[in-house]
Amino acid sequence: DLGAEKFLDIKCRKANLTPSVVVLVATIRALKYHGGCELENLNNEGCDYLKKGLVNLERHVNNLKNHYGLPVVVGINGFSFDTETERKILQEKSQELGVPIISSTHWADGGKGAIDLAETVVKVIDEAENKFKFLYDDEMDLWSKMETIAKKIYGAGSISASSSVKKQIDELQNNGYGKYPVCVAKTQYSFSTDPALRGAPSGHEISIREVRLAAGAEFIVMVCGDIMTMPG
Repeated sequence: DLGAEKFLDIKCRKANLTPSVVVLVATIRALKYHGGCELENLNNEGCDYLKKGLVNLERHVNNLKNHYGLPVVVGINGFSFDTETERKILQEKSQELGVPIISSTHWADGGKGAIDLAETVVKVIDEAENKFKFLYDDEMDLWSKMETIAKKIYGAGSISASSSVKKQIDELQNNGYGKYPVCVAKTQYSFSTDPALRGAPSGHEISIREVRLAAGAEFIVMVCGDIMTMPG
């Protein structure tokens, strides 16, 4: 999902934090799913699906490296049915992306199963270049912030909203909330608002269905597409 990007833009901004590294967690199962594999076949070896699905991982890595300037380590949450051939494909992708991709077995082996990942993270913190930056400036207006997120992070071509939602955004902008960061609530299954659109779709439209003011937390929530928010 898009948790890493959201954390950087909201929590790090509010807490004035500068991250040292991002550990991007993925599974071979999820990557095969993004490559077109159906749920009932995810436990079977699917190298072609994995190769196709790596575009999803690649976009996340590029987002974090290029838009946020941070070093990245990919942590693969391993499953017992992951195959050596599939893990080899990941290592080839690791060389292409220029980021470590480490498979961990902490689910079965506890802390011992994550030693390689931990040591790699420490090594990257010590050696990798860190040019951390935020995706947008606080001074940008709310519509432009949302448009920046949609185009740079989600690969969208445009954003849209009804006249009533646009009016709400304008009112928030004009009432002193324009400097707040934007938190996007949308499906975690796709870069688009369509959970069935897998991989790394581009050129789609992100439709803002609703806008909410989180006054205490000091951010604006843009609810996009068909998504149920907490508490449900």
